Amino acid sequence: MTSTPHSFQVDLRGLVDLLSHHLYSSPRVYVRELLQNAVDAVTARQALDPEAGIRIRLSAADGRITIEDSGIGLTAAEAHTFLATIGRSSKRGGDGAAEGIRALEATRREFLGQFGIGLLACFVVARQIRVVTRSARDPQATPVEWLATDDGSYTVRELPHEARPEPGTTVVLEPRPGAAEWTAPAKVEQLARDYGSLLPYDITFDDGEGGEPRPVTDRPAVWDRPFPTPTARRVALAGHCAQLFGFTPLDSIDLDLPLAGVRGVAYVLPEPTSPAHRAGHRVHLKGMLLTDRADNLLPDWAFFVRAVLDTDTLRPTASRENLYDDETLAAVRDALGARIRGWLGELAASEPERLAAFLRVHHLGVKSMARHDSELLGLMLPWLPFETSDGPMSLEQFAAAHTDVHFTRTVEEFRQIAPIAAAHGLGVINAGYTYDADLLALLPSVRPELKVTELDAGAVTERLDPVPTTAELELAPFLAATRTRLEPQGCDVVLRAFQPVSVPALYLDDRQARQERDRTAALESADSLWSGILGSLRGSAPRARLVLNHNNPLIRRISALPDEALTGTAVESLYGQALLMSQRPLRPTDSTLLNRAFLGLLEWATHSTEAPEDQK
Repeated sequence: MTSTPHSFQVDLRGLVDLLSHHLYSSPRVYVRELLQNAVDAVTARQALDPEAGIRIRLSAADGRITIEDSGIGLTAAEAHTFLATIGRSSKRGGDGAAEGIRALEATRREFLGQFGIGLLACFVVARQIRVVTRSARDPQATPVEWLATDDGSYTVRELPHEARPEPGTTVVLEPRPGAAEWTAPAKVEQLARDYGSLLPYDITFDDGEGGEPRPVTDRPAVWDRPFPTPTARRVALAGHCAQLFGFTPLDSIDLDLPLAGVRGVAYVLPEPTSPAHRAGHRVHLKGMLLTDRADNLLPDWAFFVRAVLDTDTLRPTASRENLYDDETLAAVRDALGARIRGWLGELAASEPERLAAFLRVHHLGVKSMARHDSELLGLMLPWLPFETSDGPMSLEQFAAAHTDVHFTRTVEEFRQIAPIAAAHGLGVINAGYTYDADLLALLPSVRPELKVTELDAGAVTERLDPVPTTAELELAPFLAATRTRLEPQGCDVVLRAFQPVSVPALYLDDRQARQERDRTAALESADSLWSGILGSLRGSAPRARLVLNHNNPLIRRISALPDEALTGTAVESLYGQALLMSQRPLRPTDSTLLNRAFLGLLEWATHSTEAPEDQK
């Protein structure tokens, strides 16, 4: 029989470059396209004839990739329309063929393919594609051969009936030079299992070495299989996670949303991970693997799980390698997040040991969730760990001892104040870690009896023991000189008695005091216009405080020094030491003061060791 050459309706070389370098992330997707076409063909055949036998067989032998199915098949006209036309189903309109294709697309809800690229995607690895097909719609239809090459041409011809006695399709790929990595039998089998393990029809693979064809599909999915006990199911899921993701999970969470057509499982990571890390989840679309890097499937706060699921409702992108982020996905994402929150609530109510094990690793993720869910925060109060002036404990335990809850916004500030606060009964929480300040701001909404305030210098000073009036009057000249010396630093001086005795001085400030210092510094270097503006912003915010410890022997000795210059140098040294202990950033004026005080003490120490001339 004669054959007539035809040309593709696109530049095939440009298409192959587009597919391989821009649309698809890897040539590996050609196996998915082969499986997808076969499954869609069988689905259509089942709709036409439910009693028809089902057969899909993939093989890689003799340098060729072959897939055979007992699906709906094609006529010669359909071969022209569907195997070599790109985009007419939705991108172009205006003729009867386009309208027919659009009508066909409307009926393809049960099929995997949606974008019309189809078999041509196999040109990313093939130099030639041969399709032998026979339509099941017409018993008198003859077999058809569609033969295409990567130079942009194809032929369609009718074959004798004996060339294919039964309806169905066989596709044969001849690899292009350089594609051996993707067409080796072991690689083809591995890709087929990766993409097609959950497909609804039995698929086998033959490597051409004479053995029995091996199954590609492995149904039902592990999360849908019956198990004799919950423990057996948990063990099976753990094994599945280890095989799929390479780790043994802390726990597994069923993700069952029947109304949304979603079924799967989330595996809890056994090690901490950064909240900024967007994990890749595995998503199957009607059994076919869509992607193993879906980063928009779960809420951002659920960074402590890796999910695998199958869906028949979510919409894929054009490359069918990710999920289209539309309203449906947003609703599913919220529902999956609610399921994960529900799992935490179930653990808190019935399995506290498992919850404690989880929080030891992933308390950060739960804190992130609780910021947006006051009900969850109330539920997790007995479990979420915080660093406090009374030691590590939950907010529930801390609130039982302190109705006035103070917190610091930095770890450094907490480390400085915690020992002193604990000694004087002041309850302080370190909110310098991620999410802790947000949670403390929400605490009164679930515990209205609690008062939560940021720690300031005044609150700490009020809790420290005052010095007897007579003692403070005796030290009044010293305190006045000290305040004068530290006035350029924007720091006030107070005298208190506190524990531990080993701390000679404590530097305290708060956010308002820091803002006032920043304003003053900006005012000094501003022009006339900004000087006026910044000057008008001067407030009555409290200044930073240097709290001298009257219980410390060094403070008493410095206050009794007869040399005013040495007293001033010693005071500056106390200020510098307290500032360094607070671990705050040093301003240029602070660095100058520290340098001056250090050199002054060295000079005094060296001069004091020199003997008078008359004693030499």
